[in-house]
Amino acid sequence: MSEEGKIVKSIHVIPLKRVYWGRRTNRADRAIRLIRKYVARHFKDAERIVISNEVNNYIWRFSREKPPRRVMVEIRFDKEEKVAKVLLVRKQNIISSRTEK
Repeated sequence: MSEEGKIVKSIHVIPLKRVYWGRRTNRADRAIRLIRKYVARHFKDAERIVISNEVNNYIWRFSREKPPRRVMVEIRFDKEEKVAKVLLVRKQNIISSRTEK
């Protein structure tokens, strides 16, 4: 907790392997929905969930068909406004073999 207990900060590793069970063509879309569902489950009081552009770009960086298997995020929950913000903890290293192709 920080800032007089108004904002709760926590770091989560969200597993996204479940999006690989379905069709290839919309895996990144489902990964974003799964992140939203995960945050809603862990922060039940959140009326609004805001996913940052960094998280969105990290999910979509290798196209719609190949999102990452997991993502490490920081969730900041504002108790007064009941808003949960999802931020990327750090830019994970991009595997060099995938970028050189």
